Amino acid sequence: MSTLLFIARLSLAGVFLISAGSKILDLPGFRQALSDFGVPRFVVGSVALALPLVELGIAAGLVMMPTAWFAAVAALGLLLIFMTTIAVNMARGRTPNCHCFGQLYSKPIGWPTLARNLLLAAISGVVVWHRQTDLGGSAVGWLTLLTMGERVILTGVLAGLLLLGLVTRLLLQMLAQQGRVLLRLDSIESKLSINGSFSASEGHPVDPPVVDGLPVGQRAPEFRLPDLSGEMVTLDSLLARGKPALLAFTDPGCGHCKALLPDIGRWQQEGAASITLAVVSRGSVEANRPEAAEHNLTDVLLQVDREVAEAYNIKAKPGMVLVRPDGIIGSPAALGQRAIMQMINQLGAIPSAIRPPAFPPAKHSQNNGNSSDMAPVRPGLVIGDQAPPLKLPNIEGAVVSLESYLGSETLVLFWNPHCGFCNNMLRELKAWEANIPAGAPKLLVVSTGSVEDNRATGLSSPVVLDSSFSARAAFGVNGTPSAVLVDSEGKIASEVAVGAYAVLKLTHGGSAA
Repeated sequence: MSTLLFIARLSLAGVFLISAGSKILDLPGFRQALSDFGVPRFVVGSVALALPLVELGIAAGLVMMPTAWFAAVAALGLLLIFMTTIAVNMARGRTPNCHCFGQLYSKPIGWPTLARNLLLAAISGVVVWHRQTDLGGSAVGWLTLLTMGERVILTGVLAGLLLLGLVTRLLLQMLAQQGRVLLRLDSIESKLSINGSFSASEGHPVDPPVVDGLPVGQRAPEFRLPDLSGEMVTLDSLLARGKPALLAFTDPGCGHCKALLPDIGRWQQEGAASITLAVVSRGSVEANRPEAAEHNLTDVLLQVDREVAEAYNIKAKPGMVLVRPDGIIGSPAALGQRAIMQMINQLGAIPSAIRPPAFPPAKHSQNNGNSSDMAPVRPGLVIGDQAPPLKLPNIEGAVVSLESYLGSETLVLFWNPHCGFCNNMLRELKAWEANIPAGAPKLLVVSTGSVEDNRATGLSSPVVLDSSFSARAAFGVNGTPSAVLVDSEGKIASEVAVGAYAVLKLTHGGSAA
């Protein structure tokens, strides 16, 4: 019996040692896991540091005879806390990643997680039950038989093994990061059509472009994911509604995804009669719930990592793909805000009142260029047409509509507080605001960025925030600074002016041509 107890102690010590070490090597991931389990944020940092130290202490105590029983009691208590926490989260329908062994093993909790902790608790209970006198020998007693030289050699070997483990981990992280970079480069090359850009006439082979998404006509991969309430949703259950399914792939840590969420919320509500739009995100319920509540999102499904996105060959975020009611891929993958808005526009499944407009051709794009050249108004929108509806929050939080400017000529200025060309003209623009000439139009600034960044510009004209770039798309604007005149009847009165010179010319009521 003593031998079995000795083996049990060593096994428990090994488990706690690995658990503590993996947590220490991935403290950011462990902190996130603690938050996902409901640990109050103000103590997450302290718990993240204390728990691995407690586990190390338990591991050390289990291998030494004088402290083995006390360490087993501590192990049993800690495992009971783990099991209670897991059971409470499961009862509430929450399945955060356990992160029990850091990056070595991190999966959503479930009955296997509870069973594993129950087994370890049972082993600890057996050790506690037999008390100190029956716990077998000391696991480190043999060290007293070694000479000083042998102890030095042993210490060196252990230090070398530890160093080898750390170097191996760093190499694996570097390889993983390199893989993510290569995937990202592949996606960028595909979208910019630069992969294989040399022609055969130049003596270089033309490589086929990298294709994102699955071929149209292929059967869509099945999936089974929990929604924010813990209910399991499958592709079949989405298609059972008798409508095509649009899958929008997002990430709570992706800024472009966040900018698109307000539009997704509107598309879900307005297009519900003709299409099912599901958001396939990743991470914890807590990381996704605030945005979902803010934008009234429904059908938000959570991947563990990117397993469903990878099955659909979606290599960039945000991404979107259409699945027909018969379960067949119905469209090429759309990657990025621009492509997604074009896709929504082409499908025609969203009512035209909120459908995003098509973007102008890429050849006219002048991102942040200080040029007097004109970028054309979006296709189908010409001078004399009714200006697209514009309704955006200002930096005070109130909603401002372009309709409120009817009766006056208005210059809609598209701005970015982080744009160098915008900042170069800021002084002249503020001087114009301080002494507006007679007959000049009113100024409405449509900007991006945070409230604080826009306040810091010191502009006195109204500033509204276009976080999803929907206003830019509606007016056919590709870069900043750009501007367009809207007459007193709400009709387009000029082409889109690009660059400081052309924009400032419009502020004086002159033609930018």
